[in-house]
Amino acid sequence: MPLCDYFSATDDRTALTVLRTPGGPGRAGFDVVFLKNIDPVVAIVRLEAVMTGCSDEEAGERPRSGQLLSEPEDGPPFVVGLTETLVDALATAKPDDLLRSAESWSTTDELRQVGISVEATAGVLEALAGLARRARASGRRLYCWWAL
Repeated sequence: MPLCDYFSATDDRTALTVLRTPGGPGRAGFDVVFLKNIDPVVAIVRLEAVMTGCSDEEAGERPRSGQLLSEPEDGPPFVVGLTETLVDALATAKPDDLLRSAESWSTTDELRQVGISVEATAGVLEALAGLARRARASGRRLYCWWAL
């Protein structure tokens, strides 16, 4: 079961320091949301499409979308950046927006395959929105530490 821990850092260089800390971003002292099976490429692109009303293709083409910051030949874990568009959508979402997004996002193949309910999806979105708000308030970006 892949670990997909979402965290905030001031910049890409700082985010990559998590790769030198066994146990990931929590052990490295980052503000983190611990998740499993919410991959930072396909599932997060689908979330961005749901939250912003764009197509999956458009969300996937945005700067930083699924961008692997660590070298693939180094092997897992990896650090992946999230788009500013998604971070803005999460940071500004109201509770009703998060619930509507959770209902739509939970029906995607990626979330149905891992058996995440609408209620659990809403909890994931609330946690990610909180992380995005804290990151925005302190000028940080969002990342995913992806351990396969």
